[in-house]
Amino acid sequence: MDSTMNLPASDSLNLVLDHPTPNECTKIWSNTAASWKDSLTVPVYLTESQFLNTIPLAANEGMTTWILVEKNHAPDERQILCSCESYRKRSLVSDSEGNVEDCIIHGIASVFCPPEYRRHGYAARHMTEIAGALRNWQNEYGKSVGSILYSDIGKVFYARLGWTPNVTNCHLAFSPIKSGWPSKARRIYEKDIGGLCQRDEAIVRAAMAKPDSTAKKRVTILPDLDHMLWHIRKEDFATRHIFGRIPDAKGAIASFQGKDVWAIWTHRYYHHPDNGPGENVLYILRLVLEGDETANRPVSKKALEIPGNGTDEQVSTLQAVLQAAQAEAQEWKLDHVKLWDPTPLVHSLIVKAGFEYVEVERESESIASGLWYNDDGEADESPSWINNEHYAWC
Repeated sequence: MDSTMNLPASDSLNLVLDHPTPNECTKIWSNTAASWKDSLTVPVYLTESQFLNTIPLAANEGMTTWILVEKNHAPDERQILCSCESYRKRSLVSDSEGNVEDCIIHGIASVFCPPEYRRHGYAARHMTEIAGALRNWQNEYGKSVGSILYSDIGKVFYARLGWTPNVTNCHLAFSPIKSGWPSKARRIYEKDIGGLCQRDEAIVRAAMAKPDSTAKKRVTILPDLDHMLWHIRKEDFATRHIFGRIPDAKGAIASFQGKDVWAIWTHRYYHHPDNGPGENVLYILRLVLEGDETANRPVSKKALEIPGNGTDEQVSTLQAVLQAAQAEAQEWKLDHVKLWDPTPLVHSLIVKAGFEYVEVERESESIASGLWYNDDGEADESPSWINNEHYAWC
């Protein structure tokens, strides 16, 4: 029987959000495999999808799967008209006077409408329902100040539904290099990441507590261990499948004058590297330069045009960390190194170091977009989103 016969109207009162059964999850993953399996085969992608439910950020009800269905149809027998996931993210909100409050932001991912149900308005209905459901979802963990998503279909569709594109969606792209790791850079191993994240969180909290008259409201997703491990576990699964081993280095760190510069990264294979050059990426999840006064602050579209500054020591130290990333990309058959949302100081140091890179303002893919609430849970104007870096992507 044709599953598209007698489809409900997208504004039907019988359409509701629900959570899928295990069998329905498998059906969702089978449908999404063609779009999102990357370098994996379909059976391996299904195994990965099950595995990703068990890792940090997703485990312990951190991730929730949502489906749009007809309420009078039984589980495992109903049509899944649209689906997505939400991830609970530890976050901070701060006002112009530096009053900081812990909160949560829900990250929306994997929005998918099966081809046979498209062009019926189900995706818009699904997202409208999600916008309402997430306002108070898991509020035992903290007040929700909004939800975010990363649009791969441009800026218009989600903006119409309330998710406003961030003021900047910039990244710098570097090519791999064959010269090997610079002597000044040291490898970051998985055992090191927790301590670095704790140091980073302390820096972020201190910055958010500083008054800033340029922003009425600031929000940031904390770059904590769970976020890093979510990306790293996904990396481990893919690299073990492709190469039979996992990368030892989860980043690089170098020091200058008692301060550190570090990058935590992840390897992402959109296609099998044996098939030739393409778009496989070493994403820098988080870059920290201790003592960077331009970090953890609101960034305007013209922020990266400030005159270059920074010391020679800062230049050489950052250079060592980024060259380590380029060498890692070369070793692991990746085509690019991408750094999202560099701070004004980091950008100027990269220029001074003489790096060759391409600067991209994303217009169609990975468009960070947010739907924000005020203290009463009602729609609010967009705050300044601090640290729109790849660790927060989901």
